[in-house]
Amino acid sequence: MADRLTQLQDCLDQLATQFYASLRYLSTHHSSSSTLPPSPHVAPFPATDTNPHQRPDTPTTFAAAQRELATDLVEKVQEIEYLTGTLPGLDKSEESQVRKIRELEQELRSVEEERKAAVGERKKCLGVLEEVIGKVGRVKDSMGPIWIWLEQLHKMSHAVESR
Repeated sequence: MADRLTQLQDCLDQLATQFYASLRYLSTHHSSSSTLPPSPHVAPFPATDTNPHQRPDTPTTFAAAQRELATDLVEKVQEIEYLTGTLPGLDKSEESQVRKIRELEQELRSVEEERKAAVGERKKCLGVLEEVIGKVGRVKDSMGPIWIWLEQLHKMSHAVESR
C-alpha cells in the first residue's frame, strides 16, 4: 500500500480529473437556454456547441447527473480530508516534532554502531572459519589414503544409523 502522502497526491489528482470531467459534462450536456436573468454587468456566455449532432440531456437526466457529479466530488473531498487528518504530526507542536526527530537520529546512530560491530564480528568469525577450513584441508592432504578411509567409515556409520 502506498504511503499517506502518495495516497493524498493520488486523491488530489483524481479530484482535479473529476472537476474537469464535471465541467466538461456540464458544458456539453446543458440546454442552451439560460437559467439566469440577463444582467448588464455580466457578458453573455458564448455558445460552445462544437458538435451539431450532440443533443442536450433532458432536464431530469441532467439534474440527476449533476447530483451524481456533486456527490462524487463531495466524497473525494471527504477522502482527502480524512487522509489529511491522518498525516502524522498535525496535532504536535514544532518543538515536539524537532525533539522526536533528534530522538530518532540518536536511535539511528546507535543502531548504526550496532550494525558496524556486527559486521566486524562477522569478519572476525569468517577469518576464524577460513583458518579452520585451511587446517582441515592441510590435514586431509597430509593424511592421504587414511582420510579417504575415514570418510568411507563415516558414511557407513551414517548408513547404519539411518536403518
